[in-house]
Amino acid sequence: MIHLTEKAAGELVSLLAGRASSPAAGLRLAVRRGGCAGWQYEMKVADPEPGDVVVESRGARLIVAADSTERLRGCEIDFSDDLSDAGFKVNNPNAARSCGCGTSFESADAPAGPDEIAMEESCGNP
Repeated sequence: MIHLTEKAAGELVSLLAGRASSPAAGLRLAVRRGGCAGWQYEMKVADPEPGDVVVESRGARLIVAADSTERLRGCEIDFSDDLSDAGFKVNNPNAARSCGCGTSFESADAPAGPDEIAMEESCGNP
């Protein structure tokens, strides 16, 4: 379903060691309406909720929200430690386009509506 790179798994193991409140906790990944391209990623350390999919890889636990599995199917989660852009990154094959900031996307099966912000107006671009 979702693939964690070796680097992402290592960072996730470290994160959970310091922030997990229970042995079942993991990085919970969901998508919600919003962002400058129609859908935005939401990540938080939490326990799984009923219906969630738990992915365990290289000692790391990723939890995919039940209502987000279709939009996240086939994704790769990586970790970037660039000085100006550090954090977990979602490489989503289901995205028709992604926002310049990388935190939101337009779904290939449900394009953004006419009220969504145009790409050139998003992410602090003039």
